Amino acid sequence: MSTRRLRVLTWHVHGNYLYYLTQVPHDFHLVTDAARSPHHAGRSGTLPWGGNVFEVMADAVRDTEFDVVLYQSRDAWDRERHLLLSPAQQRLPAVYLEHDPPQEHPTNTRHWVDDPNMLLVHVTPFNALMWDSGCTPVRVVEHGVRLLDAGARYTGEVLQGVSVVNNLDRRGRRLGLDVYEQVVQRVPIALVGMGAERLRHLGGQGEVANHELPSFMAKHRFFFNPIRYTSLGLAIVEAMMVGLPIVGLATTELASVIRNGESGYVDTRIEPLVESMQRLLRDPGEAQHLGRGARALAQERYNIDRFVADWLTVFKTVAQ
Repeated sequence: MSTRRLRVLTWHVHGNYLYYLTQVPHDFHLVTDAARSPHHAGRSGTLPWGGNVFEVMADAVRDTEFDVVLYQSRDAWDRERHLLLSPAQQRLPAVYLEHDPPQEHPTNTRHWVDDPNMLLVHVTPFNALMWDSGCTPVRVVEHGVRLLDAGARYTGEVLQGVSVVNNLDRRGRRLGLDVYEQVVQRVPIALVGMGAERLRHLGGQGEVANHELPSFMAKHRFFFNPIRYTSLGLAIVEAMMVGLPIVGLATTELASVIRNGESGYVDTRIEPLVESMQRLLRDPGEAQHLGRGARALAQERYNIDRFVADWLTVFKTVAQ
């Protein structure tokens, strides 16, 4: 199989994931436009992009040479590949990276990429289980994390939990707005993420910059995830890597990650979760014990070296 350095065309869909992905020793060219519109933001934000990350203006894509196309959104697959790529580029080796579980029917949704010549990469085993991937070959590459603040370590001195959810007030039951509202009536939680300031009356504090988030989370007693149905959030993995105990709903991939009494607590009932969080506020020793378990698990399962190796294998598979 090929070991040459590849030129990978892709889009800026999830910033932190893209940053971790670009730790893979290939060259990544991000579709960009002058407006820095959604998915065309290029090397934007506060992330420390490496020298292997380049921007390519949307109208120049068809005149640029690539080895692999990495799709990350339905719009890129359904529309932009026909609009921006030349016919030859559309025939290049290609991978579709699916970040989410199915949003329509949880078990009966056929993925729009239905092509035996593609490779469909899911980020959790749960997602791969739930999608009907048709005839497309499937591989799972679990998250890998390299903390932007490598020295961040759990202290837990702030007697609050912390939740990281973007635009929680606008995303309803799937992201657990009602669950969060019930919990904060009995447990102090600091909510951060895009739009969190709109829930200031419920502990919303606004957005925290990527490089500051590990240290911010580290001061809080535990991490609380109110989300019913989504992929495994990178913020959860980052919190584990820092050493926070995790409390959340025993749904989607989180149910296979957190072990009660070892790295945190998960349950499908809100009352036991509230009791667990109240106990962690009272008992810093238990919180430290669970946090050590969470960090050990993250270092084993979600380390960046394993992630990079898995992605190297993916690219070798399609670009032999």
